[in-house]
Amino acid sequence: MIAETMTALAEPNRFRIVELLRDGPQPVNDIGQRLRMNQPQVSKHLRVLKDAGLVDVHPRAQQRLYELRPQPLQELDQWLARYRRLWDERFEQLDELVAELTRKNQPTSRKKRK
Repeated sequence: MIAETMTALAEPNRFRIVELLRDGPQPVNDIGQRLRMNQPQVSKHLRVLKDAGLVDVHPRAQQRLYELRPQPLQELDQWLARYRRLWDERFEQLDELVAELTRKNQPTSRKKRK
């Protein structure tokens, strides 16, 4: 599922659609207007996002509203958390090394002789 999510989000227009849907459900025409894309393009991208499980569609009268599904993004966040912990640990080690080198390179205070 993570691979499908990442593949779907890798395409810039689909990423922009997901960013737009953070504000709430949107009909296809509104998405197209806001992103300056024609309806068939938007529908194509929304189909990919739906197949990847990133969006749901809800019919409302003559419109179809698309909204984000949180689960795939939460799974992606959990997967990324492992890497964040790894990098946090490495940055902490780097901070410690920089502090140690800074202490070693600071001039020691010497008393002046008279």
